[in-house]
Amino acid sequence: MLSPLFIHCQLWLLSASRKKWQIFVVDPAGDWYYRWLAVIAVPVLYNWCLLIARACFNDLQKTYVVLWLVLDYISDSIYIGDIVIHLRTGFLEQGLLVKDLKKLRDNYIHTLQFKLDVMSILPTDLAYFVVGLHCPELRFNRLLHFSRMFEFFDRTETRTSHPNIFRISNLVLYILVIIHWNACIYYAISKAIGFGADTWVYPNITDPEYGYLTREYIYCLYWSTLTLTTIGETPPPVRDEEYLFVIFDFLIGVLIFATIVGNVGSMISKMNATRAEFQAKIDAIKHYMQFRKVSKDMETKVIKWFDYLWTNKKAVDEREVLKNLPDKLRAEIAINVHLETLKKVRIFQDCEAGLLVELVLKLRPQVFSPGDYVCRKGDVGKEMYIIKEGKLAVVADDGMTQYALLTAGGCFGEISILNIKGSKMGNRRTANIRSLGYSDLFCLSKEDLMEAVTEYPDAKKVLEDRGREILIKEGLLDESAAEASTEVISMEEKLDRLALNLDTLHTRIGRLLTEYNDAQMKLKQRITVLESKMRQQDLEDFFSDSSDSLLEDEEKDLPGETQ
Repeated sequence: MLSPLFIHCQLWLLSASRKKWQIFVVDPAGDWYYRWLAVIAVPVLYNWCLLIARACFNDLQKTYVVLWLVLDYISDSIYIGDIVIHLRTGFLEQGLLVKDLKKLRDNYIHTLQFKLDVMSILPTDLAYFVVGLHCPELRFNRLLHFSRMFEFFDRTETRTSHPNIFRISNLVLYILVIIHWNACIYYAISKAIGFGADTWVYPNITDPEYGYLTREYIYCLYWSTLTLTTIGETPPPVRDEEYLFVIFDFLIGVLIFATIVGNVGSMISKMNATRAEFQAKIDAIKHYMQFRKVSKDMETKVIKWFDYLWTNKKAVDEREVLKNLPDKLRAEIAINVHLETLKKVRIFQDCEAGLLVELVLKLRPQVFSPGDYVCRKGDVGKEMYIIKEGKLAVVADDGMTQYALLTAGGCFGEISILNIKGSKMGNRRTANIRSLGYSDLFCLSKEDLMEAVTEYPDAKKVLEDRGREILIKEGLLDESAAEASTEVISMEEKLDRLALNLDTLHTRIGRLLTEYNDAQMKLKQRITVLESKMRQQDLEDFFSDSSDSLLEDEEKDLPGETQ
């Protein structure tokens, strides 16, 4: 016999699994749901491509009947599983994923899609027991499950990194399916009229050249392709029904041709939109330089700079591309792309994460050509630079002698924008920096840095302390001037603190006066109310006494009646 403990554990596991299944809800935005769409798209495409072929080409159905039965019922099982999963697929309500099973069931059942899905799994193929296994037309209701395949294509187009290539592939697939269906219908019409009955229908299958399955399908596919694409000659129709079918095919062919031209043209224009916009900028610069008679050397330098941007895929304006995103997502992308680069800067290594996020959003990419001076010694520093790619040299005034080499990850110009008191160079550049080749830099302006650090006073102090350490190390800090400026700053801080205390005191006094006036007003209102009540009471007492005296006088005047 089983022990009670074992039975209890089994019941607990069964209950836990049942509860887990009860709360199982599929997130329609999740990866699992997308993978399931990929699974369900396979049997849908299988039915759409092979059911019509099996119905028209009898040899195809008869030769592989066991294979078709296996594949058919596997696809039916997937269809049924899809309906079950659809019943447990959540939807958003007020931005939240609904997990109430009753709501999910009602949301699905009351849609047209549910009715089509149910119709697609009706066991119409039970009629096989009556008509035999050679009638796949009974399964045509399986074609009603087509929406799941379209949903998979839509989500793939959104997720793929190459949407234009996917759109072209998707369009080609649709066209091939239409050509395939048209080929099958052409063969069915030929069979109904009679093979070889005239020059338009499929040739007589008794001919060994045309009497086997592969040739039958390829011939019909070839005829369908020529007719729908209108790029080749086909035998002219003879019968009225043949004329009608060809007319219908020509109309479909015109629509296919227009669709191909429109879609491919739109895709190509979208693919070349960036190039066209970039070329327009180059043309505008060229016209300007010709109008202003800029030298040929300078014109060549500008054109080479544009060519470098396009060749190295740096022609995209990041701010313009990301402007349609909300601030939160734009910040996350900027952090993902630039935060590691910013952390390499010495003065930012110990700063708060919030300040780094603020600064990341303010970085602006710049590209310098070979031989360009990024900054010159003695210039007023208005921005700092972080090297993303390329090499720059610290050079002498002659521009040839190199003192040091700066590579990717380095930075310069940070000291001149901090306005550190006691710096011997003030806000002036301390060296000449020249680009050896094409250099990609991130630029951070002084205004952006000061705007960011105002919200982080502790981080500002850290930046200034690290800047002083760097200046002391390089012998560029006048400590006496720094101490004097520190004393001035401390005095200014005391005055600011005193002014702040006075403002606070003034605010509190104003609040007390306001409260006093409010209390006085309320007291006056209560006194007024009490006075009005007292006057009303006095009037009531007066009228009451008057009426009593009048009654007594009347009783005295009429003694007989009273008796």
